[in-house]
Amino acid sequence: MPTNQEIALMAHLMRRAGFGATYAELEERAGRGYEATVEELLNPQAQPDLEMDILERKFVDWKEMNALEVNQAYWTYRMINTARPLQEKIALFWHGILCTGNSKCEHGRQVQLQLDLFRNMGMGNFDALLKGLSRDPAMVFYLDNCMSHKGAINENWGRELLELFSLGVGMDGQANYSEDDVKEAARAFTGWTITNAVPRYPYGRYESNFIYNPYDHDEEAKTFLGESGNFNGDDIVDIIARQPSAARFVSRHLYNFFVADEVQVPAWQNTAPRDPDAIALLEQTYFDSGYNLTAMLRVLFNADFFKDARFEKVKSPAEVVIGTMRLVGDFNSPKLGLQPLANTIRYMGQDLMNPPTVEGWHTGAEWIDSGTLVERINFAADQVGNVRLPGVQDIVARLGAEQISGAAAVVDRCLEMMGSYELAPETRDQLIAYASNAGSVSPGTPEYSDMVAQTLQLIVSTQEYQFA
Repeated sequence: MPTNQEIALMAHLMRRAGFGATYAELEERAGRGYEATVEELLNPQAQPDLEMDILERKFVDWKEMNALEVNQAYWTYRMINTARPLQEKIALFWHGILCTGNSKCEHGRQVQLQLDLFRNMGMGNFDALLKGLSRDPAMVFYLDNCMSHKGAINENWGRELLELFSLGVGMDGQANYSEDDVKEAARAFTGWTITNAVPRYPYGRYESNFIYNPYDHDEEAKTFLGESGNFNGDDIVDIIARQPSAARFVSRHLYNFFVADEVQVPAWQNTAPRDPDAIALLEQTYFDSGYNLTAMLRVLFNADFFKDARFEKVKSPAEVVIGTMRLVGDFNSPKLGLQPLANTIRYMGQDLMNPPTVEGWHTGAEWIDSGTLVERINFAADQVGNVRLPGVQDIVARLGAEQISGAAAVVDRCLEMMGSYELAPETRDQLIAYASNAGSVSPGTPEYSDMVAQTLQLIVSTQEYQFA
C-alpha cells in the first residue's frame, strides 16, 4: 500500500499535470510509482481518446461545432473525461499564451481546430509548434496576416509573435527585439494567408485553409535579430527558436503554469524569475533537447522544485470546475446540463476559447475577486454536498468502511480523500468544532452521510481549496 506521503505527492502531480483525481485513482497511480505516472502522462497517445461517434449521437451540435457555446461544452466534457489529462492541460496552457478568440473568428470551430493543434503538437518541439501556429487559419485571421501584403505589411502577427508568443518584450532588463525586427518579421510572413471560406449552405461548413501566395511574398533581403537573408516565415521561426530569450520565455511560462505563480508576463523584462535555478535548468533542457517540450516537462515534474511547490498556485476557473467534477464523478457520460456547467467557468472569469485580448488571462491572485470567489465557493459546495453524486458516495462509503468517527478524524480523512489538502490550524479547528455539532453519529446512517457531505462543503469553502 502506498504511504500517505506518496498519495499526497501523487495528488499534487495530478492537480498540476491534469485536473485532479479521485482517491482511488491516486492510490492506484501511487502504487505504480511517481516516475511511471509521469511517463504515462507524457505519452498521451498510449491512452484512448474520446469516442466522438458516440458523443455526436448524444450532442448533434458537436458534428459541426459552429457556435462558441457548443465548443465550450465539448471542451468541458473532454477535460472531465479524458484519459489523457496532460494533453488537455497542455491545450489549456497554450490556449492562454498563443491566443485566439471567438470574438474575432469566422466561426466557433476554428478555435477548436487550433486546440487540436495544441493537443497534437503542444508537447513537441517549440519551433514546430510556432510553424504550425503560423499556418493555423484561426491565427492567420485573428491577427490579420491575411491582410498583410508585399509592399503593404500588417504588423499584428509579426508583433505578437515576438511580444506574446515566443520571446517576450525583454529579460534581465534588456529588450529582446526592436521595432525594426517586428517589421522585418511581418515582411517575411507576407503571402501567408488563408483560402476564402465556402458558404455553409447547402452542404455544411467548409473550413478555411492555409495557403501560401508566392506572388504576394516579399522576396527582398531582410535583417532580423542580427541575421540577414531573404527570409520567409519558417526562417523567422528558426531564428526565434535559437534565441536565449525564447528558452527563457518557454521556461518561465512552464514554471508559472505548472509550478508556482509568478509575476504577470508584462513584468518579466525587469523582474527576475521566482526560482532562477529552476528556470536555468529548464532553459538548458530546452537547448539540450532541441527545444522539446516533453523533455522540459519530464525534468520539471521530476524536480524537487516541483515536488516542493504544493499549493503554490491559485486554481484557474477551469481547474476549479473540472477538478471538482472529476472528484464528485458527475458528467462522466453524456447528459443534459453540460452547457450551464461550461458557463460556470465563464462566470468565474475564464471565458474559454474567447480570451479578453491576445494577451490572454492574467493568472494567479488576479483570478480572485469578491465576485468570482463567491462563484467558486458556491459551485464547489453545491457539488460536494450532493450525496447523490457517485464521487461523494464513494467518499462516504470509504469513511464508513474504515469506521472513521469523531469530528477530528472525519475532517482529516476528508482532507485526504479530496487530494491531501492541508488547512491552517485555526481553520482546521473551526471545521472540527462544526463537525462536532452533529454529535455521535454512526457510519452507514443518513446522519453520517450528511455530516461527511457538510464537512466536504466546509473544506471547499476554505481559502486552501482555491490553491492547487
